[in-house]
Amino acid sequence: MTLRITVVGAGIMGLCTAWALARAGHEVAVFDQGQVPNPFGSSVDQHRLFRHAYGASAGYARMADTAFQAWERLWTDLGERLLVPSGTLCTASAEDGRRWLADSVEVLESLGHPVRRLTPAQIAAEFPLVDANAVAEGLHLESGGVLLAGRIVELLSHHLNALGVTVHARAPVTAIDAERATVTLADRRTIGADALVVAAGAWVTKLLPETAARLTPSRQVVAYLMPPEGLRGVWAKAPMLIDADGESGVYVVPPVAGTTMKAGDHRFSRVGDPDTDRDPDPDEARDVLDRARRVLAGGHRYSLANAATCFYTVTDDEGFVVEPLSARCWLMSACSGHGFKFAPALGEALADAIGDPARASELPDWAAGR
Repeated sequence: MTLRITVVGAGIMGLCTAWALARAGHEVAVFDQGQVPNPFGSSVDQHRLFRHAYGASAGYARMADTAFQAWERLWTDLGERLLVPSGTLCTASAEDGRRWLADSVEVLESLGHPVRRLTPAQIAAEFPLVDANAVAEGLHLESGGVLLAGRIVELLSHHLNALGVTVHARAPVTAIDAERATVTLADRRTIGADALVVAAGAWVTKLLPETAARLTPSRQVVAYLMPPEGLRGVWAKAPMLIDADGESGVYVVPPVAGTTMKAGDHRFSRVGDPDTDRDPDPDEARDVLDRARRVLAGGHRYSLANAATCFYTVTDDEGFVVEPLSARCWLMSACSGHGFKFAPALGEALADAIGDPARASELPDWAAGR
């Protein structure tokens, strides 16, 4: 049965859900408050990471395999593969980071993913861009890569038009009626549908205040780095780097496909307003740079090229929330900054769940990684 479905939010979650719904034969309309792609959206950046290592979170490590297959279906539809393989190098020195590495190894081996544990000497020999003196151990996976996020969102939004999806840019939603599956726009129009999906990112608590008890907007600053002379090309062939130490950890994205090298902090601020707190403070950017320098060989030679602010939603356990608000409305909140890699799989799962009570009952736990 063909349904009329409204999707609120044209970030990667909203767009991937619209893609999956349209492929299932539904009539879909997407509404976003800004232009599409929206430069203030959490999804619109040069890159996001795809990885299998998730510590003890076996649910998300397993979901990464499902997501990889979903991305393959999306690449076929888009006619372009926008995942650059890099491999994954994880390091740690502190107790919590080393425990995360050990848990990752246990889970990955149980799922049949080859993983190598590395000593500092092995890291120094194989990955000289990393300061082996700054880490106690590491693990390496051949899997993993860099998703060209901005290009994906742009190309996907255009592809949806070919699927018959109507994407309404600069059409802010001001109110949601979950029971009736209606939205009210800033121009006071009310749009009805058979079903409604709310994928509003960090703005969800403004549209649905009742979610504020569980979903917290989190302002995150990322730093774009300038590597030393002659090393950009070397880094473009290097694995993504994830230093898992909780208080000082950092992730580093290699400058693949003409992008800029990037670093970010694992910690969540759990503060900020996505409409106002957009400008990164120089001290925040320097803090991220210093975290990256700590684990990079010759770290003092890396400089700050630029910085940007992203907003995510975060739950206490950093799990995703995909659950019904009513018989006709679903909430989709990809939390904690790592949702991008799972977007096609979550979109397909939600498309399957709409109209199928059996799948609908299983989806919240699966999406939360349980």
